[in-house]
Amino acid sequence: MTLARPYLRLPSIQPRHGTPPQMDLTPPEREGEAIKIVSWNLLRRIGATVRDVIDLIRVERPDLMLMQEATVEIDALPTLIGGHYARSPLPGRIHGLACWSPWPYRRQPLTCTLPAGTLIRRVAQIVDCGTVTVANVHLSHGQLLNRRQLRRVVQILPHQAAILGDFNQVGPALIRHFHDVGPREPTHRMADMLPIRLDRCLVRGLTCIERHVIENYASDHRPISVLLKPMR
Repeated sequence: MTLARPYLRLPSIQPRHGTPPQMDLTPPEREGEAIKIVSWNLLRRIGATVRDVIDLIRVERPDLMLMQEATVEIDALPTLIGGHYARSPLPGRIHGLACWSPWPYRRQPLTCTLPAGTLIRRVAQIVDCGTVTVANVHLSHGQLLNRRQLRRVVQILPHQAAILGDFNQVGPALIRHFHDVGPREPTHRMADMLPIRLDRCLVRGLTCIERHVIENYASDHRPISVLLKPMR
């Protein structure tokens, strides 16, 4: 993977890979180098647990599982189900971004800094999956700031890339050459009343074959799933 712009790598939590016996979570064969990605905001400490994540992986069989608001509890994933895992904590916070895959990463996921908000410093997690580079994000709530953060992510990605996660955005992202291919259904209920679509997937140089919101209420966000295929 060659990043388009320099990045700043921060410390990340990268537990040892695990391969527990009698636990086969290998995804089915997919045509044309397609990759299935599931993204979920876990709602730190009071939302989805590591067991909820394992249950979702068993049902969905993703090639890549992205998580936002992941805490140290989620670090147990490779010990419990095997696979390959890395977590990128937000500076000064108990939570951050995490990724899991049954396949070895082409290289260890990278952490890059994003424009900071007043209270929280944000990062993006960059995952090289070989045919596609994926950015895992949890953007700020400010609508101008989160679009600045998104533009920063775009600057460091190669041509064939996807950006998934909790965008915290209202309205279109307005990022040139990237297309919003994620599910259109609401993924979050603001103040437990207003349904809104915060969890998204933007792609460049990729086609989305399948997309859906997963009916799971362990968190205040529902997971999203996309099946992406490189354009020829």
